[in-house]
Amino acid sequence: MTNKFRLSGFVAAVAATIGLGIGVGQAAPQQAQAAAPKANSYAWFAAKNYQGQQVITVNGNKVDFTRNELKNSGAWAKYGNLDKYNRATTAQASLNYKLMPKKEREPLYVDPTGWHNKKIGGGYLFNRSHLIGYQLTGQNNNPKNLITGTASLNAPSMERYENQVAGYMRQHHSSYIRYRVEPVFRGKELLARGVHMEAQSLGSNAVHFNVYIFNVQKGVSLNYNNGTSVVSKAAMATPTKTAVKKPAVKKAPVKKATTKKYVVKKTPAKKAPAKGVSDNTTVYIVGSGHVYHLNRNCVALKRSHNVMKMTLKQAKARGHYSKCKLEH
Repeated sequence: MTNKFRLSGFVAAVAATIGLGIGVGQAAPQQAQAAAPKANSYAWFAAKNYQGQQVITVNGNKVDFTRNELKNSGAWAKYGNLDKYNRATTAQASLNYKLMPKKEREPLYVDPTGWHNKKIGGGYLFNRSHLIGYQLTGQNNNPKNLITGTASLNAPSMERYENQVAGYMRQHHSSYIRYRVEPVFRGKELLARGVHMEAQSLGSNAVHFNVYIFNVQKGVSLNYNNGTSVVSKAAMATPTKTAVKKPAVKKAPVKKATTKKYVVKKTPAKKAPAKGVSDNTTVYIVGSGHVYHLNRNCVALKRSHNVMKMTLKQAKARGHYSKCKLEH
């Protein structure tokens, strides 16, 4: 090989090494692998896929609040601004009994992102789900506090934890609970993949949880991009109630009178016909569950502090589609 060729080879090698870009045998740089998201971060939750368990415990159920966040700062609630896609962000509070509502809840009319509701077996697919439940701060149609949540996300999943908090505050009026709920979206999707809920009672461990709840519904395939859905035949079927056989009641033997008397037979009282129920019938509901009541004095409502009066049509729109079993 001549010196001329040796020199050109040497120049090409140097050019490839220092990246001069002269097009001679330049090696393509290796692409760095994307780092996995930090555990329990927003990106970590967003990347998770439902695997059959709707509620998962996070960080051993220990909250992620800092020491400063767990200092008593009085009673307050804050709702983050909507993001550029008009989605709710984070709602957090220092909860106390004084924040709990003292008046009836208003019907909800705000449509959060991804709101494409439809009927499924026994009710509706979606609820207007509060990040901080109405029973805790009395927020009604606050778009910063509402997301489109499946019926099973709203109740019993979120409701289970909200009831823990509400029950504690009703018994401990001077206590506080640090609370945070964050909806989790994947990319530009309009329907949340789930919600991250945290709560910690101050000065005690009476109330504490750190959970992530998937926004899913059994038998329904959800399009998280826009909130549309495909419902299976099984999910469309109305749940059948199992008939409960009542034990036969033995009648006590009738004693014969020893003396002859004219016995006046009492005509058995006729049962009043069942009252017709229509969409305009007045019913009573509480914020949780799927039950409505025709009677305000129903035994099931005695301990309820926030009983709402409305038409049956309004109640069904809120997911209350089953009549109270005590009134059957």
